[in-house]
Amino acid sequence: MKGIILHGGHGTRLRPLTHTGPKQLLPIANKPMSEYCIDAIKSAGILEIAIIIGGIGSEKVKEYYGNGEKFGVKISYIEQDLPRGIAHAINLCKDFVNNEKFLVFLGDNIINKNILDFAENFKNSDDDASILLCEVDNPSRFGIADMKDSKIVEILEKPKNPPTNLAVTGIYFLTPIIFDVIKNLKPSWRNELEITDALDQLLKMNKKISYNIITDYWKDTGTPEDIIHANRVILEKMKSFDNSEKENDVSISGNVMIGKNTKIKGKTEIIGPVIIGENCVIESDSKIGPNASIGNNSFISKATILDSIVMANCKINANISIKNSIISFNSSITSDKNTEKIFLVGEGTKINL
Repeated sequence: MKGIILHGGHGTRLRPLTHTGPKQLLPIANKPMSEYCIDAIKSAGILEIAIIIGGIGSEKVKEYYGNGEKFGVKISYIEQDLPRGIAHAINLCKDFVNNEKFLVFLGDNIINKNILDFAENFKNSDDDASILLCEVDNPSRFGIADMKDSKIVEILEKPKNPPTNLAVTGIYFLTPIIFDVIKNLKPSWRNELEITDALDQLLKMNKKISYNIITDYWKDTGTPEDIIHANRVILEKMKSFDNSEKENDVSISGNVMIGKNTKIKGKTEIIGPVIIGENCVIESDSKIGPNASIGNNSFISKATILDSIVMANCKINANISIKNSIISFNSSITSDKNTEKIFLVGEGTKINL
């Protein structure tokens, strides 16, 4: 089997975070969200991966992943000129797939489960496709599977009146028959070729689509709130480590991960789950956590940061409480005021309150 990661799209719901790069490179627990996809595909025993790129920051994707060697996989890149839909992107991979079964992962999907068993079952089955479903609270936001007698009878894209709450996650096991279906698809109202329409066509052709329901964690990280929520869940599952240089009166509790060459000064409180990257400085009287990520090479002084993501190379020198926020790479916040704020800050932003 081969793997495909969709790494395109405009990420409009995440602006300004996505003005300078693709949303799939936004970090969750200090790691790009699409790297979790690579980890999942690799854990399924699939080592050949094509990444579909297009739009803002495509070169950043290539720079980060390269040929895949440092991630233990072989990566190639396929360009999609415009966001023409998931099915269109999959169709670009026909030569790459080369008549094999394959796995498609949307690059902004986070799953907290090993999918090796799903991959092995599909590889050894006569299924024409297999999809992962997950119960959701807001089914009208997703493609939805309608069921009858424990079988999928229809797949609908973002229905106004969902027949079930079983969302089609962005993880698809497919066979080359899907390419025959896609070439006959018509664009949806969004002017895109929808993968849900392609799967529904397979059903109408009496092809066999199996499914598994994810009862562990799955998140389509389409909004800032989704990213902050995923960050918390991933942090809670991580194994603690502390490679910092810290003074005696530092208080650390809960699940905490701190990178090497990071200095934690006195009277600082860190309440897990928290991750702090490498080469950071956390000055006295700071409070980090719970549910906070601080990227590499960042400087924090006097601030309280919780339920938030601060990306790499940021400087926060302010007597300020920051919560439910995402602060992008290379940003700085300074203030003489004692205040509480929520930030959604794009790359390179400078704020002086």
